Amino acid sequence: MKVVAVTACPTGIAHTYMAADAIRKAAQKQGIGIKVETQGAMGIESQLSTQDIANADLVLIASDIEVEHRARFTGSKIHCVTIEEVLTDVESVLQRCVELVSR
Repeated sequence: MKVVAVTACPTGIAHTYMAADAIRKAAQKQGIGIKVETQGAMGIESQLSTQDIANADLVLIASDIEVEHRARFTGSKIHCVTIEEVLTDVESVLQRCVELVSR
């Protein structure tokens, strides 16, 4: 399974990057292919390519704000969660992603 993710928080400092790190680590443990884009104080980092998005089974948006360039995910299966959900129970977030792809 391949997932692309975007993390973003209102201030774009710590929580954006903490969530990205948590998603990467948990996905690796669960054998899920992952690429994470952050939208923080430094702007967009590790930007997802059109090919990344096209090859993904699911787009995970972990954000408390509107993410930039969301239209590029049109036609993709999307799962939206809050940053807090990722930081408190990332395993459940990824399990839900697996369930959504299996449908």
